[in-house]
Parts: sequence; structure tokens; C-alpha cells
Amino acid sequence: MTTDIAIVVGAAGGIGRAIANRLADDPAYGQVVALSRRRPDGWTAGPRRAWIAADILDETSLAAAAARLAQSGPVRRIVVATGRLHGPDFGPEKTMRSISFESLSTLFAVNAIGPALAAKHLLPLMPRSGPSVFAALSARVGSIGDNSLGGWYGYRASKASLNMLIRTLAIEHRRTRPLSVCVALHPGTVDTALSAPFQPNVPPGQLVAPDQAAAALLAVMDRLGPDANGGFFAWDGSVIPW
Repeated sequence: MTTDIAIVVGAAGGIGRAIANRLADDPAYGQVVALSRRRPDGWTAGPRRAWIAADILDETSLAAAAARLAQSGPVRRIVVATGRLHGPDFGPEKTMRSISFESLSTLFAVNAIGPALAAKHLLPLMPRSGPSVFAALSARVGSIGDNSLGGWYGYRASKASLNMLIRTLAIEHRRTRPLSVCVALHPGTVDTALSAPFQPNVPPGQLVAPDQAAAALLAVMDRLGPDANGGFFAWDGSVIPW
């Protein structure tokens, strides 16, 4: 029986929960650990399922989770499935006049700083030999080269920042773990709370269920080789320009 571990950060969210459930059904992993502020709905503890309370904006909690996980088996997969697009007091900016310090600070904290802190504490848990994958959920709108519509300043910029952080982490991580891969992934438009306010504008057939997105993203991760390190990929495996 394998002792390999998979970790899902943000496992209480729609995509994160679906990814964690699929990984828990995969015999390639001896244990799947859900990291989130609250226990994911329907996530019951067992020999192959664990939950650790952690907040990506609380570095102390991430350090504590990493210390606890260091006593377990080799971590072969880490998925950071956190993200924020809107809040009670702000939404995606249609014009520069809507930019505010508060909304930009929130979006950069959740979409870029938090995942970077998670990587800081969790990447060292990956073994120095053999393959492993660290993936953070980004967004196509975070592509500078693909931006032809404008708007959505905070979300675009914070996801672009995440992409640069992942690319830089990948270079450093490769120095000690040559078979490990760090990537940014675009999940598509998924039926979650993040996309809920904007779903009426989604073209027919383009809104996917969380489990469908999870299956596609995990399939992409399974196909990644060392040459994919530091890349930015869509749910179908296609390369997204920076």
C-alpha cells in the first residue's frame, strides 16, 4: 500500500472539494489531506482522509500544518485551489475609476500572497527523488498576452502575479527536485460561488460542474512531465500565453 500523500489547499471550496474527493478515490495516494479554514462539506475523517485547519492568509497556521505533515509520508501532489473574484463590497472593475486600495489588497492577498505562502511551507515536504506535482489554480484572465478586453483589474493583476510567483518557485524548486513540476492551471468557468454572479453571461455549454473541472485538471496534472515545469495550462492541457 502506498504511503504517498496528496494535499489540497482550499478544499472547502467547490473545485477544491471536488479535487480532494477524486484524489481520495485514487489508490495512488495513501492519504489525502484537506487544508481549509473549515472542514469541507461531507469530508469525513478516515485512514485515507484527513483535515487540517489552515488559512492561507495566516502563515502561522500554514507552518503548523506543514510541521504536522512532515511526520507523514512523501507528499507527491499539492493543489492550491483558492481564489477570490468578488466580495460583499466590491466586484470586478469595469473601469479604472472603480479601482480601490481595499479591493486590490484583498485580491492580491488571496490570489497571490496566500498561495505563495502555502508553497513556501509545503513545497519542502516533497521528496527530492521521483516525480511530484505542485499546481495552483490561476485563471486565463491572468494572461497578459491574452488580455484583449481590459477590465477586471484586480483579478487579472493578482492572477498574473500568481503566475509569476509559480514560474519563479518552479525554477528554485527544480534545483533540488529535478523531477518535480510546479504549474499554474486554468480550470475553465466552473459552477461555484466565485462565478455565480456572472453565470447568466456564460455561453451555453461553457459552464462546467466542479467534479467535471476536477477530473479535467487532475488528468492534466497526470500528464505533466519535467518539461512542463513552470508552465501555465488550461483544463484541456493547452498552453496559455503569459
